[in-house]
Amino acid sequence: MMTDEIKISKFLSLVLRHKPETIDLKLDENGWADTNSLIEGMHDAKFSVDLEILKVIVKSSDKQRFKFNEDFTKIRANQGHSIDVDLKLEKKEPPEILFHGTALKNIDSIKQNGLLKQNRHHVHLSSNSETARKVGMRYGTPIVLEIEAGKMNKDGIEFYLSDNGIWLTENVDTKYIIFQ
Repeated sequence: MMTDEIKISKFLSLVLRHKPETIDLKLDENGWADTNSLIEGMHDAKFSVDLEILKVIVKSSDKQRFKFNEDFTKIRANQGHSIDVDLKLEKKEPPEILFHGTALKNIDSIKQNGLLKQNRHHVHLSSNSETARKVGMRYGTPIVLEIEAGKMNKDGIEFYLSDNGIWLTENVDTKYIIFQ
């Protein structure tokens, strides 16, 4: 993505995941926003964007954070919300091992408390270590943790798979984390 597209993508993350009120945007109970209202709000916030630009950003996003409905009249974030929305996620059986990327500075807290969802709806896990490493790099020296997801699931802990392939769960107790 080019620099302007990255700025637009970050702003989309803000308004579709955390603060729709920034541009007076309304999300429905499932996190969907009216595409035209989003575009109008973004114009008011000095972003030069139209439907075609949004389509490019949604399609080219490396993490596939957003999606449109079938006729492009609505848009939403796939996961990562700190606001109350119901994404209608279905329970799924995870692979035996999933990965979580974090920064070295967080390891002591994780060893003590496990992985907590903090202000989001879920803890985010990936099916490969490379994606987890990229996530960890955003916060400092990256650390990739292996999560015994199969064992968690056998112990009754629920998992969901978002539309963009991110595994979601409520929290991860330290007993399921493999610290290298």
